[in-house]
Amino acid sequence: MTLQSTKLENGLRIVTDTVSTVESVAVGIWCDVGTRHENMKQNGIAHMVEHMMFNGTPTRTAKDIVEQIENVGGQMNAYTSRENTAYYVHLLKDDLSLALDVLSDMIQRPTFPDVDLEKERGVIIQEIGMVNDTPDDLVFDIYQETAYPAQSLGTPILGTADIVQNMSKDSLFGYVKNFYNPENLILSAAGNVDHVDLVALAEKLFVDLPASNKSTYQKADYKGGEHRAHKELEQSHIVLGFQGVKKKDPDYYAAALLSTVLGGGMSSRLFQEVREKHGLVYSVYSSHTGYSDDGQFEIYAGTGPDKLTKLIPVICDEVQRICQENISSDELQRAKSQLRSGILMGRESMLSRANRQAKHVMSFDEDFNLSSLLEKIEKINSQDIQKIATKIFKTQPTLAALGPLETLESYDKIQKRLAA
Repeated sequence: MTLQSTKLENGLRIVTDTVSTVESVAVGIWCDVGTRHENMKQNGIAHMVEHMMFNGTPTRTAKDIVEQIENVGGQMNAYTSRENTAYYVHLLKDDLSLALDVLSDMIQRPTFPDVDLEKERGVIIQEIGMVNDTPDDLVFDIYQETAYPAQSLGTPILGTADIVQNMSKDSLFGYVKNFYNPENLILSAAGNVDHVDLVALAEKLFVDLPASNKSTYQKADYKGGEHRAHKELEQSHIVLGFQGVKKKDPDYYAAALLSTVLGGGMSSRLFQEVREKHGLVYSVYSSHTGYSDDGQFEIYAGTGPDKLTKLIPVICDEVQRICQENISSDELQRAKSQLRSGILMGRESMLSRANRQAKHVMSFDEDFNLSSLLEKIEKINSQDIQKIATKIFKTQPTLAALGPLETLESYDKIQKRLAA
């Protein structure tokens, strides 16, 4: 692994991970802004900008952008999250200059044509409808808004149909001008790439970025509580969550291991107890998400409404048990192996490498160090996991429920189970 980084005079940061044994390179622009940086009246603008960036520049049509990449066998895509937006290309090493030319043109000179803007409104509204028709996705949006009410961190990434329908072109240009500047951007590449050559290309191509203006956001204010959305469905979808820890917290990876032990696979406690022993669900799992200033620990389960009365007590018992009983050496080692293998196997993908190093630099303002990360994980012991479990599961719970919920016990009763 050869990681190198450079900061251009205009402030753009460039990081490369050279892997000379592959034939391809993944390269992209990562922007340190997402849904939580939005004005709530413009909820969904980060995602809409991401869509519109593919719709042309003064010298390229939307069709030109995708055809130029796909004509050489490459693939391009993008994503918007609560804290980041990314645009990336994966293609053969000899076509890197083309990828960078297209990306730099898109980022610096979008035109947002009226006809495409109207088209993308329809596309995004269809996307919103798809989420609304997918209960195991929708319940997480309900959960997020319940955990972080009346703040951008709690709003849906896609926005609402009404806001999307009325979002102006000027607001999109204003968003790009405010946020798509060198202070917030990272050019990240992984694969068969020469760092010096990439820096030289970037110096020639990224010459029209606006003045630097660091993105800001409202501090996360976790509240907890409950939201029950009664709907005629075959299954009841439940997310029971707690306040987790932020990315920079010393216990962040202990929380990740906690999630693995509790609900991170078929050998996890939740899967074995809830599904294998009691047969209450098809799907049950836990996850931990770290933000810049906060975190979320979530437990999801989908079950038939006739199983709800048994499901909640079993989940609460497992939450209590992991706070009170020692985690065995076998469980600890298995969780570490799962986390470690996920990191290492992810590095077999050049896109995964480029994504991880970009997000690491944005979060920590330092180069990603694989050895340091693996050492940090290896040092965690069962007491560390039990300590963070006690901290997380003592926070105010958030309950989001969607579907037939007549048999779901009260929030107060669930709180008492967790506190017993």
